[in-house]
Amino acid sequence: MDLEFNSQEELYQRVLPALRAKCQELARLGLSYIREKDIWNYLILNKWRKAQDLQLSDIVSDIMHVDSYELDCYVKDMMFQAKRKREEENLEVI
Repeated sequence: MDLEFNSQEELYQRVLPALRAKCQELARLGLSYIREKDIWNYLILNKWRKAQDLQLSDIVSDIMHVDSYELDCYVKDMMFQAKRKREEENLEVI
């Protein structure tokens, strides 16, 4: 069975159950602040950037086997960058 997706959003919706399952697993490990989009974005940037012809089964496998330590570091870095950006936007110029 050949599945084709018209957009990244359509593919995201298709694998959302796997992303939710991974989030539940991470929450049991004390990483409840990691969201589905965090896992998705991490894999896009770090695992799938140069990949071609990914199969749905490969994508789901990558989601379920993502390294929790590396994912945690990625999310914390993104949170730090967002906080820093907000702080910079709130600075008053003297």
